[in-house]
Amino acid sequence: MIDPIALSQDLIRCPSITPLNEGALEILEQNLTHLGFACERLDFEGIGNLYARKGSGYPHLCFAGHTDVVPLGDATLWTHAPFQGEVKDGKLWGRGAADMKCAIAAFIGAIEDFVEKNSFQGTLSLLITGDEEKDAVYGTQCVLPFLAQRNEIPDLCLIGEPTSLHKVGDTLKIGRRGSITGTLICYGKQGHIAYPDFTDNPIPRMLTTLKTLYDHKFDSGTDMFEATRFEVTSIDVGNDASNIIPHKIEARFGIRLNLLHDAEGLCQVVRSICSEVAGEHDLTLTIHGNAFLTKDEKKISLIRTAVQSVTGQKPALSTSGATTDGRFISAYCPVIECGMLEETMHQIDEHVALKDIHQLREIYIAILKAFYLPEFFPSARQ
Repeated sequence: MIDPIALSQDLIRCPSITPLNEGALEILEQNLTHLGFACERLDFEGIGNLYARKGSGYPHLCFAGHTDVVPLGDATLWTHAPFQGEVKDGKLWGRGAADMKCAIAAFIGAIEDFVEKNSFQGTLSLLITGDEEKDAVYGTQCVLPFLAQRNEIPDLCLIGEPTSLHKVGDTLKIGRRGSITGTLICYGKQGHIAYPDFTDNPIPRMLTTLKTLYDHKFDSGTDMFEATRFEVTSIDVGNDASNIIPHKIEARFGIRLNLLHDAEGLCQVVRSICSEVAGEHDLTLTIHGNAFLTKDEKKISLIRTAVQSVTGQKPALSTSGATTDGRFISAYCPVIECGMLEETMHQIDEHVALKDIHQLREIYIAILKAFYLPEFFPSARQ
């Protein structure tokens, strides 16, 4: 029997700081092969990806996730070793516990229970990447066209990213905001602070530009999305002297956009504002994805009803939070995300409650039953 807590520990003990694998995908492949899945390694440019499939034809549910994790931050601040998978005080501690190794383990535990007790028609698959937390270029983005060529795009993709706010299963994500990051460099002329007439200080122009971007009302949001938001993440002059006006200043920022904007169109708005007020400058903008929203009401109802059968409460629907690989998958099929609590992801001493791992496993079992077995939750299919 696959113990989802023990499997979670095994995965956490792989120090798979993005984009490293460190044995995590091999652990999953071993367990899935044991459950009768055909496993393929679809690696691109040194990035490890695992695609596992059981059955054939439709319906087809795919579980998507990632085994890479974010860096530790200041490792000396961790009170529980980040890659030991320690169990203490009813919690499992370690980097990747919330985001999202425990969800992967819970789903594999759910698969074991489901396939042992039920026969089903169709395809059940998993797409696990090692390239989600950083560039996300050679993971899911590369695998999807490959699956499309083989006509293996699923009817629904269930992503195990953290989604829950207070209790596991209280929230499903049916969309996510898009993301743009940018770097703005304003140039001037260096000189002595006592002789400003002989200099051109770029700092005021940078501050004016950033304030203009902050004050710009991109939109007012929608029923499912908050307003598009601009946020500065870093300002750096690189000036160690207090009596020198610098010749340049650099700022980094991010924009989270909703469905009211196309990312490229929003980039043009930013370029226009910078051209008007930044003076001599360089602007680099990187699009990480557009916003997406799943609108398949039948599939949303099916998953909500399945989750409610375990938790006793119908989960809320949300589009908040960070970007996920759902931004790529949504171009191919509907996406619904359901996973652990969001609270400790990416934090020092990341952890999840042991009871939450078991609860998520039960939720995933219910989702598998709802998706493949018509006798379960028939009212949700109407």
